[in-house]
Amino acid sequence: MNLKKLQNKTILLFGKSRAFSEEEFNSQMKFHKITVVKEYSDEVVLIVDGRMMTPYEQNLSDALYEQKKAEFIAIDALEKELAKYIDSDTLLMSLKLSRDKTRLKGFLQNTMISDELFLRLLKMYSFSGEDFFENDDNRDVTSSLIERFYENIERNHNVQFSPLGLMHLISQTNNEKLIEAISLLEPLHKSLDKNTNDVNYNIITAIVTNPFTPKNVLNMFIKKSNSYVRVLIAMREDCDEEMQKTLLESSDEDVLEALSYNMNLSREIVKKLLFNKEHAKNMARHIRLNDELFNIFVKNHPQALAQNETMTLQMQEKLVSFHDEDIMISLASNEHIDEKVVAELLCEECQDVNLILYENSATPQESLEEAYNNALNHYSLSHNENTPKHILELLANSGNMKVLQGLAKNPSTPVEILYQLQLDSTLARAVKENPAFSKHIQSENIGWV
Repeated sequence: MNLKKLQNKTILLFGKSRAFSEEEFNSQMKFHKITVVKEYSDEVVLIVDGRMMTPYEQNLSDALYEQKKAEFIAIDALEKELAKYIDSDTLLMSLKLSRDKTRLKGFLQNTMISDELFLRLLKMYSFSGEDFFENDDNRDVTSSLIERFYENIERNHNVQFSPLGLMHLISQTNNEKLIEAISLLEPLHKSLDKNTNDVNYNIITAIVTNPFTPKNVLNMFIKKSNSYVRVLIAMREDCDEEMQKTLLESSDEDVLEALSYNMNLSREIVKKLLFNKEHAKNMARHIRLNDELFNIFVKNHPQALAQNETMTLQMQEKLVSFHDEDIMISLASNEHIDEKVVAELLCEECQDVNLILYENSATPQESLEEAYNNALNHYSLSHNENTPKHILELLANSGNMKVLQGLAKNPSTPVEILYQLQLDSTLARAVKENPAFSKHIQSENIGWV
């Protein structure tokens, strides 16, 4: 339909409007120069079936439809078309000047307006110093917010009425504008600088851990929030150099420790954290390496550096060349170890290093097959997701309970073996918690008693 074609014409409305309040609906009709009547006449060009139609109206609507007196349309279609013609800037200015909270709330509850307009209107709403569900108006607006953006809300019918609904909404969304709008809501700012575990504080932590949270929101939280929130921000991969500098200036030991775990630290921040031994070790383990950084850490913290997943082959070989058992053990546990380095470590013939390698999924299957010939390696092999299937089947015949426990936990263990293992009461729980077995159970639609 086209509203412009209805200008200076008459429509018949049975029942009431739905998304728009009665007052707002009539105002919109007047703005578009459309006359709304309650009784049929020859001037009527469109008949609208609204909500809450009386039996009399329903009968009359049916009769007019059979007589084909005019075009028919549902109220939802008409209101959806009305919403398209709303001038957002004019509406916002009108609401700002009038300070009409009732009208503002009406638009926030209007399911026909666009998400963009909704978020702009939400920024204008005042919670009057009270919480999201502390009074009727706040509850209605918060519920509308959750209901509009919550994914698969039909599966969670009452989530819009729960304070936890906002937290779950934040956790599932990738909408940056939505996250920003929620982060500015008044009730959250009462909890920004508090060490508390209330629902609003959980919403804040959900915001700062969402990977799609805009940096302007993160910067706001850095300035206004407590130590724990800053810790969460410090460990984000997208925590840029300016944010890192601001966090460093706080001199908060917990925040500095969190920064030391960040893999994308700037060169300047690295230099300032190096003077703390524990921070230096954390950086050696986690920072994204280049040749310069590798040379900085390899001198004093090679064992910690061996756990870094961003090492190149050349860096790993440099660590092997030290022939230090502690460094080799640390390197053997690195799941990003190069196959060539695995071979070099195996040539060192150190049993402790070998056992760790045989449990590492990065170790080539050929090496794991050879390892089966020594019973001392069976425990490690039973835990390794990369162990060949036929080796896992052979290990299932083991009389070693620790080996069987490893198989029960290993997602690569064939389902047939897991079924056998779960018959043993000492292994049943491990099998039940095995993600591969749980997925199989769900796909077969079999439940646990």
